[in-house]
Amino acid sequence: MLALALEIGGSHATCALVHDRNLVAQRTIHVDKPSFRHMLPSLEKLVRDVIGHAGIPTNNCAGLVLGFPGIVDSRSGRVISTNAKFNDAVEFDMQRWAKEQFGLRFVVENDCRLALLGEHFTGAAMDAQDVVLVTLGTGIGAAAMIAGQPLRGKYDQAGCLGGHLPVVLAGRTCTCGNVGCAEAEVSTWALPQICRDWPGFSGSELASAQAIDFACLFACGDRGDQVATEVLARCYQIWGALAVALIHAYSPEVLLFGGGVLARERDILPPIRAHVHRHAWSPRDVVQIKTAALGPSAALYGAVPLLREVLV
Repeated sequence: MLALALEIGGSHATCALVHDRNLVAQRTIHVDKPSFRHMLPSLEKLVRDVIGHAGIPTNNCAGLVLGFPGIVDSRSGRVISTNAKFNDAVEFDMQRWAKEQFGLRFVVENDCRLALLGEHFTGAAMDAQDVVLVTLGTGIGAAAMIAGQPLRGKYDQAGCLGGHLPVVLAGRTCTCGNVGCAEAEVSTWALPQICRDWPGFSGSELASAQAIDFACLFACGDRGDQVATEVLARCYQIWGALAVALIHAYSPEVLLFGGGVLARERDILPPIRAHVHRHAWSPRDVVQIKTAALGPSAALYGAVPLLREVLV
């Protein structure tokens, strides 16, 4: 099957032509538009550039799949809700747009759920049927699969709000309106304020950093900065608590961690495994906790199994 896959992040958009388990052509662009509608010309050019580079007629594709950072209804092809990101997408008729611009069937899916489909199709979860994926990046994404089928639920929220599970009762206010969400307690967007609020910050190397992200935090920790070391320990604890919550909720065979923060996999996964071993109510060492295999391309690979699902 040939599929066109389009994935939108906070600052980028990636398009690929996917032939079964192979990426035939792929391109990523930076996007900083204030709304989904303002971004459309860039997306249309991106899709046409990928098709042109591959030299394959558009009508050879089974459809166009969009991975979107929000709550979506893949059955109706609609974005249901966003979290202060591309809010105008809720009112936009994406199916009509795809038909008019490219003559293709259109399917939209939550970006993390689509990435989980990709990992199950040709990545780190190929041999498992019950899987949870957590992505650690700007925020925290999550998706769950049981018996080989992605969880969606009546209101399309099932499994995909793992980053908004509360892990601290009297914690930080999250962008979603909740308090103490994992994302509010340990994610890239929350990290600068977490560090600034930490005791001793003014004397830390972090105080002079141009930008505080996880690469900066790990670098400072490697050099022995006390605040960075303490914040990292807190991150491991929160990620571990989130892992336990997801294991208790979904009973996965495999718990995958992905996203840009996993560049430091060697530091992150061992304390998560140790926390799960101590605290999860499940047979010890039954749940495999490992790194997702497909990196930023996971959602692109998910286009083929998603189209097969909706075309049945």
